[in-house]
Amino acid sequence: MSDALRPMGRTRLYEQVLDRLRAYVAEGGLGAGDRLPPERELAQRLGVSRASVKQAIVVLEVQGLVEVRHGGGSYLVRDGLDVEPVERLVERRRRLPDVLEAREALETKLAELAAERRTDEDLRAMRSALVTMADDIEHGGHGVDGDRLFHGAVTEAAHSVLLAEFMRSIAEQITESRNESLRQPRRPARSLVQHRAILDAIEAREGRRAAAAMRRHVRTVAKVRLLDWDPEAE
Repeated sequence: MSDALRPMGRTRLYEQVLDRLRAYVAEGGLGAGDRLPPERELAQRLGVSRASVKQAIVVLEVQGLVEVRHGGGSYLVRDGLDVEPVERLVERRRRLPDVLEAREALETKLAELAAERRTDEDLRAMRSALVTMADDIEHGGHGVDGDRLFHGAVTEAAHSVLLAEFMRSIAEQITESRNESLRQPRRPARSLVQHRAILDAIEAREGRRAAAAMRRHVRTVAKVRLLDWDPEAE
């Protein structure tokens, strides 16, 4: 049978609200730091329920496009609202728990082995990665490249061909989880501190401490707004 006449999907009302908010921000020339109208006002002006507006704001928060301040409203994090398609968010939400589980299992062991096997060259690579990350954060970035370089350096320092191959096999999914984590409010600075704790343990050749530090870090990575989001809520 042809797939052309499959049942049509229903556009969720909050997705329509997202479209209107994107247009509102563009037409008003709003930028980073500007506040969106209160949810109650948006609901009245758009003729929808406050629940639909709230769900739209949650989607924007999940994508790191707005910061919701308790009792203080919603503020743009950057210029414009370049909203990612909801279905793509749903798919990433579905696979993220498995990726984070794999990361904890693999990277905890890699950190332990790195503490046992690291060379001076490995330590230099880790330190360089953290300098890159700190510099990016200082200039308003999320430290993504430095984060990638640091975890890559830890993997190399473990000197395990098979574990490194496992890491390469899920590199794309790891990148997704990294980006998801580092766009959480105040997360980049916290991640940098955790990286330094991992490096300290590896430098001291304390495998158990390095593994524990990496486990704490990956569990922090797992705390993302996306996993708290219910895409079917209305």
